[in-house]
Amino acid sequence: MEPLMRIARNAVETAVDTNSTSPSSPTHNFGNALKEKGKEAINFLSEKMHIPAWAVVVILIAALLLILTISICICVKCCCKNKGGKDKKKKGGFMGGIVDMKGVGLLNKTLNKESVQPDLESLEGNMEEGEGEEKEEEEQVNLGRLHFKLDYDFNKSELTVGIMEAEEIPAMDMSGTSDPYVKVFILPDKKKKFETKVHRKTLSPVFNESFVFKLPFGDIPQKTLVMAVYDFDRFSKHDQIGQLVIPLGSIDLCESLEDTRDLTSPDDEKEVLGDICFSLRYVPTAGKLTINILEAKNLKKMDVGGLSDPYVKLALVQNGKRIKKKKTTIKKCTLNPYFNESFTFEVPFEQIQRIQAQVTVVDYDRIGTSDPIGRVTVGYGTTGSELRHWSDMLANPRRPIAQWHTLQEVPEGK
Repeated sequence: MEPLMRIARNAVETAVDTNSTSPSSPTHNFGNALKEKGKEAINFLSEKMHIPAWAVVVILIAALLLILTISICICVKCCCKNKGGKDKKKKGGFMGGIVDMKGVGLLNKTLNKESVQPDLESLEGNMEEGEGEEKEEEEQVNLGRLHFKLDYDFNKSELTVGIMEAEEIPAMDMSGTSDPYVKVFILPDKKKKFETKVHRKTLSPVFNESFVFKLPFGDIPQKTLVMAVYDFDRFSKHDQIGQLVIPLGSIDLCESLEDTRDLTSPDDEKEVLGDICFSLRYVPTAGKLTINILEAKNLKKMDVGGLSDPYVKLALVQNGKRIKKKKTTIKKCTLNPYFNESFTFEVPFEQIQRIQAQVTVVDYDRIGTSDPIGRVTVGYGTTGSELRHWSDMLANPRRPIAQWHTLQEVPEGK
């Protein structure tokens, strides 16, 4: 603003000086007259607006610049619009106006079927190649690797399985990570299962945990070792990421075996019994254990119509004997029942460490006997997520701890 004011002030002073010193000629006289008129107009505006003369000059210059800028913008816009209209007319061709039938006839003669329609055989070949590539990509899905160690003690008839670490586990959570842990068991009996600790938010967990199985040497050829990697989820079913299946008869246990192998896809042929969600709450001062059966999902179909009539039986077991029993209401014709039924048992603090809670889902049958669908046992003597759920309950007194569990087969006669 200051430079403009200085220019205006100089212009006014120059006009005054020029008027007093300019030579007397017709041109100069006309110029002097114009300058006088301009000076009078500026003085008039200055008096009316109550501002100095140089300020009036600045305002006039700014107004002229604004008008000039607007005029240039309008001209540019008009030029662009005219150019666009010409392009549209050029592009319009026969689509925008009347169709030239002679041109269409010539076009039909010039183009034959082969030039317009692609070769179907080449397309099919490309499709087959693309499908082959997709199949190869599916087959090459990376589930990560597991580093393990096997050591057999012939004197004690014990197999020690060391779970060392996992590498490049795929992300199972929305955050781009996983909460992996490993289940270790021996087929076909599955009498003893072990689980590593859960490692939070990592794709390369380091476990360094060992588990011991009592295994006579004569039984080794018929046994198969399974190391299954899971993603832990407190509020839903734990997803299996991959597994290693090692027939013990195919390896030499005379020497320690340490190896890193690729995980394979989980076995989908296993019968799915369903999942159940319930909460545990224990109040030590009152000696009360509360089990709230919330819901179940994906239960096994037990009826002819492809549904079930499920209900849940609860039993507290001590030293192999059922000491207390309760059950929920029956939910008709559903594989995803919602219960939200709570049951309270009196269990003194001295006994809570020696108690098991059996949660059994049963299919109700009005005519014959009701068939059990599956069972979950938590508490004393359990392992894995079942023991973890019980431990979380004891570590958080008076607070309900909810968790999903996968139903297991119910042993015959129990």
